[in-house]
Amino acid sequence: MNEIKHKKRIFSGVQPTGNLHIGNYLGAVKNFVKFQSAGNETLYCIVDLHAITVWQDPEELRNSIRELAATFVACGLDSNKSILFNQSQVSSHSELAWVFNCVTRVGWLNRMTQFKDKAGKNKENASVGLYIYPSLMAADILAYHATHVPVGEDQKQHLELTRDIATKFNNDYKVPNFFPCPEPIIEKTSPRIMSLRDGSKKMSKSETSDMSRINLTDVSDQIALKIRKAKTDQDPIPEDISGLASRPEASNLINIYSSFKECDVQEVLNDFSGKPFSFFKPKLTEVIINEIKPISKKINDLLKNPDQIDDVMNNGAQKASEISSPIIDSTFKILGLKK
Repeated sequence: MNEIKHKKRIFSGVQPTGNLHIGNYLGAVKNFVKFQSAGNETLYCIVDLHAITVWQDPEELRNSIRELAATFVACGLDSNKSILFNQSQVSSHSELAWVFNCVTRVGWLNRMTQFKDKAGKNKENASVGLYIYPSLMAADILAYHATHVPVGEDQKQHLELTRDIATKFNNDYKVPNFFPCPEPIIEKTSPRIMSLRDGSKKMSKSETSDMSRINLTDVSDQIALKIRKAKTDQDPIPEDISGLASRPEASNLINIYSSFKECDVQEVLNDFSGKPFSFFKPKLTEVIINEIKPISKKINDLLKNPDQIDDVMNNGAQKASEISSPIIDSTFKILGLKK
């Protein structure tokens, strides 16, 4: 078989587990909108099958799926420019995942650090799904012959596994580049956003305290309170970046401001050096509210009209199936499962 040439196609998936926060927004969703606006072919998937690798309350999961869909739309993802859909509504993901379960080596999965982190010391009681979900992640991407995937540092290992699976399949069945080896898109402009209560930990949807994060559904009063209560230190804002080296909470607030303003950290320091955080926090609050308030309002408006959200996702699933079904058909023919 001649080597296949693939056009650029960007895929990303987000789990519907709790509210998205400003870390997700600045590190991922805001960039999704930029990729879409640059004229790329983009697919954004709510990976609900990944969510059930640990037990989920069914009603809460349904609500979380719908809320994430509303958040995507509220943040600027346009269903006329991007394909927005639920993973579980497109059977190609599950079909290709089984194929990749048969391609993936046990040794590869044993090296996945996220399983070790999530399963902890009780790994014998972890679900098989939690163990093998990296092969489903590979199927999510390769079911569309996606060539590029936005990833954070914690997902780079899984993308490497996806590349290994694609290479092994292509080599085993002598189909050069049938599955592309997707390239990572790592946005270096936005620093990692940390917890408002502990600057050494990443801002997380799973953190017990809601005061540790700013959710995209938070209203202005909630945002103001969380920034006012955010942990800092007694020292003023320094003149240069080196002065933030041993000040994780101070660094985090400066990073949040620079990310929303889309400017360098040094520019923020130039504007505020010598000022106390009691002066800086109201400025930070204003910047966040200006951007998040309309998003929060639109999310809440959309959630009052769930049929509109469902229509967007159903149409997206149909478009996604139109891309993936021929790829799955070709895969089955390569395997000898179809004529």
